[in-house]
Amino acid sequence: MSLNRQCRLLICWFCLWLPLGAAAANSLEWNKGKDSLTADVRQIPLHDLLEQVAAQTGWQVYLEPGTTHSSSVKFKELPSGEGLRLLLGDLNFALVPQTNSAAHLYVFRTGMNKATERVSASKKKAAVHIRRIPNELLVQLKKGMSIDDLARQLGAKVIGYIPELNLYRLQFEDAAAADAARDSLVNNVTVDAVDYNYVMDQPPASYTVDGVSGSTPQLHLNPPPDTGRVIVGLVDTDVQSLGKELDSFLLKKLAVDDAVPSSGDAPSHGTTMLWDMLTSLSGATQGSTSVQFVSVNVFGADGQATTFDVAAGTVLAVNNGANIINWSLGSSGDSAVLANIVKQLSSRGIAMVAASGNQPTGEPFYPAGYSGVMPVTATQQGQLAPYANIWPGVSVAAPGSSLINYRGTTWLSQGTSDSAAYMTGFAAGLMSGGTSWADAQSIIRNKFAVPGGSK
Repeated sequence: MSLNRQCRLLICWFCLWLPLGAAAANSLEWNKGKDSLTADVRQIPLHDLLEQVAAQTGWQVYLEPGTTHSSSVKFKELPSGEGLRLLLGDLNFALVPQTNSAAHLYVFRTGMNKATERVSASKKKAAVHIRRIPNELLVQLKKGMSIDDLARQLGAKVIGYIPELNLYRLQFEDAAAADAARDSLVNNVTVDAVDYNYVMDQPPASYTVDGVSGSTPQLHLNPPPDTGRVIVGLVDTDVQSLGKELDSFLLKKLAVDDAVPSSGDAPSHGTTMLWDMLTSLSGATQGSTSVQFVSVNVFGADGQATTFDVAAGTVLAVNNGANIINWSLGSSGDSAVLANIVKQLSSRGIAMVAASGNQPTGEPFYPAGYSGVMPVTATQQGQLAPYANIWPGVSVAAPGSSLINYRGTTWLSQGTSDSAAYMTGFAAGLMSGGTSWADAQSIIRNKFAVPGGSK
């Protein structure tokens, strides 16, 4: 594999927020949707940088002994390749996928074979980074209440509405106006919940690997039962075709307003999550099941989804029969609105499984952090993955990587997204056999306990 090819792979996967353990002002942010990089770093030692890379990605990082570098750069939304080159200066780097373990990242001056010093993942907690649309609020009104007079009083424009939740998306002139409105609505007797509209970045993409192939799920679709039918709602990106046999498990393919279909030869994140769930489901049911899936695309052209999009997508899934929801996505933004929606779904007996996040902040990631949702973190070779987030109450872990065969090429996906999808498929298999959600959770906690116990 050429160095240029390896560098492109690195950039493709490296769509993460990587806070650094130096001065508080130091920050790096990759925006996957725009394939751009924003940085503001001052005198960041190379070793500290690589420790954080190892912690966030789970890669095994190797450095050529004696190699030093210090980055002091500031730029905004440069193409990823240009930004990474500015950060690494005159150093070379290569990312080499592995068949049965995490990818290896080599950073060197003279030759890749000289990069022999292992850089361990940083033990420091990553900083929590919360993004929101500055001039927007989400307002959920009590039954029978109307937004018209309230929006007029606040000087807001209604740009979205979910009738089943009586949830409104309000747009204000600026962030200050949105902040003032939020403060005024917190104690309003007509309001059930109010909060910001948080941004959820599209999870990292898969990347190709050579010399290995994933196992294609072997499943036979049974006729649905008269009662107790299990339908999984996959709230994610668009889902592409996996071939005639596996496509039969996709009952419906839906999208919220402004969502865009996937394009290109690479599997979308939603496609990979469906593959993970089918793989797990195959193992849990010995290859024969009536479980089907409803996919809902909630990601726009900018590669982002918001709290409102996820709420709308979840309602679409439930309205189309989903009684298990998979959220292999999330944000560090603790939304009172999303928490209220989770409470409503839980009261209806809807099972919910979500990813715990790929930054080891030790803080909750949402919606996984809400009561009523099963948060799932990731393992790597039987141990807690270096990038896996965990907080008190996270008691379940599943393999954090998967191989998907797509259009004649093998792709590797890694993260707690895969773990959550795997667990959703396993839960669906149990429930399709008559196990209640409560009993399924007990079985899962016994079988898939976090290595070393809950934190």
